[in-house]
Amino acid sequence: MNPLKIAIQKSGRLNQGSLKLLKDCGLSINNGRDQLKVTIPNFPAEILYLRNSDIPQYLEDGVVDIAIIGENLLIEKEKQVEILERLGFSKCKVCLAVPKEIESDELSYFQGKRIATSYPNTLRKFLNDNNIQADIHMISGSVEIAPNIGLADGICDIVSSGSTLFKNGLRATQTILKSEAVLAKSLNLNGEKEAILERLLFRMKSVLRAKNNKYILMNVPNDQIEAISQVLPVLKSPTVLPLVEEGWSSLHSVIEETKFWEVIDELKALGAEGILIVPINKMVL
Repeated sequence: MNPLKIAIQKSGRLNQGSLKLLKDCGLSINNGRDQLKVTIPNFPAEILYLRNSDIPQYLEDGVVDIAIIGENLLIEKEKQVEILERLGFSKCKVCLAVPKEIESDELSYFQGKRIATSYPNTLRKFLNDNNIQADIHMISGSVEIAPNIGLADGICDIVSSGSTLFKNGLRATQTILKSEAVLAKSLNLNGEKEAILERLLFRMKSVLRAKNNKYILMNVPNDQIEAISQVLPVLKSPTVLPLVEEGWSSLHSVIEETKFWEVIDELKALGAEGILIVPINKMVL
């Protein structure tokens, strides 16, 4: 069986999150120092540690089968690949930013201005869509320094916390796109590798779903079970178990954590007691 070739970032902000996700999916990853290709002993796959900017081209060419990569880079590189799943980590924005002394937040500020960026395709499309004519300066790294040395009037770059902009006397004014790590695949997979991918994707979706859900337990009056079940947003019907105390049952279910906090007061008003939420390590869909 030919192993599924999985590309991840060799180093950088996506590396650790990618490895954690794959390990959470049950893949045994033991690579030595400076090892760029690792065979997975307990799953028909191998991991290739690649330079981030090279991954989209390798995906399009079929050199690798799937990759964990930032959506913003796929958009910038404009390669013919398919995004399978958004993974929820390494979230960031691609933003326009100006020196902090510039008071305008309007996009019109950039009309006729010079903009430094590592994302020329993304920026060009955004400016064209908004009828803004600007001079785009392509810079491979350290984009934030451009306004300080007189190379540009503003920049277009990735923003996570905003601390790098602040340290360089800049502030974000316009968000071009929002991004996060995604699982993308080559369009050249054969049937054998599609089957392997389906197995991995099943595990990955289970892990991602578990991170966003909690197992909830509570004691409820029997005459309120139906009402509580309707209030509770669940994946399926809740489990109800009778208690020794007459007139009461234990209700178990799975709930999105954010939705739990939305309905907690209503659950208590309907008589629910002893409410517990428990983290889920793995969830089989």
